[in-house]
Amino acid sequence: MSIEVKNITKTYGEQHALQDVSFSIKTGEIVGFLGPNGAGKSTMMKILTSYLPATEGEALVNGFNVSEEKKNVQKSVGYLPEHNPLYLDMYVREFLQYNAEIYGIPKTEIDTVIAQTNLLPEAHKKIGQLSKGYRQRVGIANALLHNPEVLILDEPTTGLDPNQLIEIRDLIKNIGSKKTVLLSTHIMQEVEAICDRVIIIDRGVIVLDKKLSELKSDEKQIVEVEFDYRVEEVALQQLPQVSAVNNTVGFVYEIYFNSKEDMRSKVFDFAHDNGLKILQLHQKNPTLEKLFTQLTTQK
Repeated sequence: MSIEVKNITKTYGEQHALQDVSFSIKTGEIVGFLGPNGAGKSTMMKILTSYLPATEGEALVNGFNVSEEKKNVQKSVGYLPEHNPLYLDMYVREFLQYNAEIYGIPKTEIDTVIAQTNLLPEAHKKIGQLSKGYRQRVGIANALLHNPEVLILDEPTTGLDPNQLIEIRDLIKNIGSKKTVLLSTHIMQEVEAICDRVIIIDRGVIVLDKKLSELKSDEKQIVEVEFDYRVEEVALQQLPQVSAVNNTVGFVYEIYFNSKEDMRSKVFDFAHDNGLKILQLHQKNPTLEKLFTQLTTQK
């Protein structure tokens, strides 16, 4: 395993940022690490990079204990934090040379990461002159300088325009073909495009850990219905095989069923039995975004 997390808890006073979190990631996997703001994503990533100590539990990266073998962990991990720390007055190549000297890496490796991240056209410029997309490339290039086995990226595409987002997404996917990548993001399409697996965390607790292929094959469906009158959600939850009900707007409801059977007939029967008129009724394909909302808004 590239990453093993065993019963990690992190507290700040009486506040639990992480509560008994466990998961493992195999070599070569690209894993999306999702959760609302304040869910514990950045805290977990900082623990895995030995930047922050856990209160309880154990974490291993490439077999090294993050609390006892910090230098070995940091040698084998490339980390891009949420707020990309760059020296804006330095030139791109100068900045990478500076960090290469800290790592004790030959300057020849700089050309390798510049080519790998497609930075050559901008390598002669000051970092402060670059677009947000190219600044993110510089951060990723810096994380790759020492050729780490594991890459941890915290919100690498925040603030990028659609074209920049696609470029960085393709870059991460290409890197992930040779390395283990743990990627934090709020962009669900990004996870669906490049990740093999998704872990969702909410209030410091993991609420989902599944391969994307398994999510797509789950026996679930969403039926969207609009009635002519308000219906209590608890009444709709009495329908067979219902997992959740969401009143989206007005008298429109999304009903989640744990079944591949077409459940629209059940909703039609419910309306007939309760004297309701149906203004619209159709099936919707479950999406990662819908699943994320469902799992992270439950009280």
